[in-house]
Amino acid sequence: QVQLAESGGGLVQAGGSLRLSCAASGLTFSNSAMGWFRQAPGKEREFVAAITWSGGSTGYAESVKGRFTISRDNTKNTVNLQMNSLKPEDTAVYYCAASKFRYASSRSPFDYWGQGTQVTVSS
Repeated sequence: QVQLAESGGGLVQAGGSLRLSCAASGLTFSNSAMGWFRQAPGKEREFVAAITWSGGSTGYAESVKGRFTISRDNTKNTVNLQMNSLKPEDTAVYYCAASKFRYASSRSPFDYWGQGTQVTVSS
């Protein structure tokens, strides 16, 4: 049974930083592309960032480029999202997602999802 557990969300002022982590179990993590998505109130879930199985390639939504960094540690089965220069519009529930494949992009379907962690950015 695949489990993805996000942590690190919270309340931060605009301009601040947060680091989200996702611990994965029940899958061959080192063979899985990973991603982060978010959903704000009243909006559809949207892609934030993705990373390939080895960490050799990453992709970001335009809205977070230059501010967010996705990384992974295959020895610890974790994927992280470092979020800097946060804006009120970054407020959302952030979800970790895993793919059955080594490569994934913003248009790829992801197969497994975590429960989400709330990020709130105050102005």
